[in-house]
Amino acid sequence: MTGTTRSSSDHSHLHKHKSSASAAAEKIGYPHGHLGFLSQEEEEALRSFKVFLEEKGYFKSSPPSHDDQTLLRFLRARKWAIHDAFQQFKDTEDWRERNQLDVLYDTIDLEAYEQARGLYPQWTGRRDKRGIPLYVFEIRHLESKTIAAYEKSAADAKDSKAETDGSTPTKLLRLFALYENLTRFVQPMCTQLPDRDSARAPITLSTNIVDVTGVSLRMFWNLKNHMQAASQLATAHYPETLDRIFIIGAPYFFSTVWGWIKRWFDPVTVSKIFILSASEVLPTLESFIDIKNIPKQYGGELEFKYPGRPNLDPFLVDRATWANGHTAFPVGPMYWLPVEGGKEVECIAVGRKDNVERRERVCTLPVAYPPAEEAKEKPSAEVVVAPPATADPAETSAEQPASTNGAPPSATEAEAEALPAAVQTLTIAEDEQSAPSEAKIEISEKIAASEATAEPTAVATEAKTAAPVSV
Repeated sequence: MTGTTRSSSDHSHLHKHKSSASAAAEKIGYPHGHLGFLSQEEEEALRSFKVFLEEKGYFKSSPPSHDDQTLLRFLRARKWAIHDAFQQFKDTEDWRERNQLDVLYDTIDLEAYEQARGLYPQWTGRRDKRGIPLYVFEIRHLESKTIAAYEKSAADAKDSKAETDGSTPTKLLRLFALYENLTRFVQPMCTQLPDRDSARAPITLSTNIVDVTGVSLRMFWNLKNHMQAASQLATAHYPETLDRIFIIGAPYFFSTVWGWIKRWFDPVTVSKIFILSASEVLPTLESFIDIKNIPKQYGGELEFKYPGRPNLDPFLVDRATWANGHTAFPVGPMYWLPVEGGKEVECIAVGRKDNVERRERVCTLPVAYPPAEEAKEKPSAEVVVAPPATADPAETSAEQPASTNGAPPSATEAEAEALPAAVQTLTIAEDEQSAPSEAKIEISEKIAASEATAEPTAVATEAKTAAPVSV
C-alpha cells in the first residue's frame, strides 16, 4: 500500500461534510468567479480594481491594456481584496518589464525552449470535461544528471534578445517562456473551442497529472531546490492558472516529502492537489476527464508518452484551418491574434532557430468567445486573444511592451503549459481495492470539501522572500 492511510477521524470528517460538500462544489471553483459567472460583488470589485490600477498607472482603459480575465486571476488569488491584488499585480508587471518577458517569448531559441519543455509538465493536446487543458508531468525523468546538464547549459546561455535584471536565472526565464505558452497559446485556444459547458467563461486554468512513480527519496531531495525556486516565482507571477493536480504513484515515504513541499504553498493551493491510491486513479480521473482523453498508462484510451508532442483533440484538428503546410502545431512558442475583423483568430509561431527569428502563420480558428451578443456589449474588455494587430504579422516587431499575461502589442491580453512544480496531499483511501464507484464519490467529496474550506493568505512579492500564494 502506497502513501498515507486515512485515519478514522478523517473518515468521520468526510462523512460529516458529505451533504455540504456537494453543495459547496456547485458554488465554488470554475466557472464561478470567472467572466460570465461573476456575482454582483465580484463585478463591482473588477470595476473598482480597474479604476485603482489606472490611478496607479498600471492599466489603460481605452483601449484596455489588459483583459478582464487576467485582472480577475489576481483578484481571485487575493480573495477579491483590491489593495492586495494590486500589490501582486504591480510586482508582476514590474518583474515582467525588468525581464522583457514579451521579447523573451518572441525571440527565445527553439532548442533552449524545447530543453526546458522536457523538464516540466507537458500538454497532452486534450482537455478535461470542462474544457480546461490537461497536462502530464512524470517526475522520474528529472534525474540529477539531467538537471545538472540543463542548468549548466542554461547558466551562460543567451537564449533570446531580452535584456533581464540579472537576478532571475536563465533556467527560470526558460520556464516562464513555458508559462507564457500556457497563458498566451493553450488557454486562449481552449477558450475558442465551444464544445464545453460554461462556454460563456474563458479558460484561464489547467488540470495536471503529476506522476511520481519510481521516484526515490534521494531524487526528491535532489530536486528540492529546482522545484522550490520555480514554484515560488510561478505562484507569485502566474496566479490562478492551476485548477487541479492529481498525484499518482506516491511511494510510502511521500508524507516526508510532502512535509517539505507544502511549506512552499498557501492553503488554497494545497486544497487543489490530491494524492490518489492505485484504486482511486481511474475512477477519479474519469470524474473529471473523458476516458478518451486519459492517457493509457492511467487506464484511459489516449496515446500519449511523456515527454512527447501533444496528441491533438480531433475536434480541434477539424475546426482549425491549417496554413503553410501545417497539420499540427510546431515546436516552440506560439500565440493567437484576431483576424478577419475579429471573426477568427490566427496562430502565430515565433522564436528563433539558428539565430533567425520566425513569425509564421500556423492555422486559424473561428471565434467562439466572447459570444456574439456579449462582444457587441463590450467588444474590447472580454477578448481572450491578443488585441488586434494593425500591421501584417510578418512585419510586426518582436520588441513589445511588457504585460502581465504576455499578449502582443495593441492586444487585449491572453492567458499559456501550466507548470505547477507543486505536489500536495489529501489522504489516500484505506482500502486500495475499494470499488471504483465508491472511490469516485469519495474523491469528488474530498475535492468539494477542500474548496469550501480553503483560506486566503498574504500576497507574494519578491521571489526570494515571497509568501506562498494560490496558483
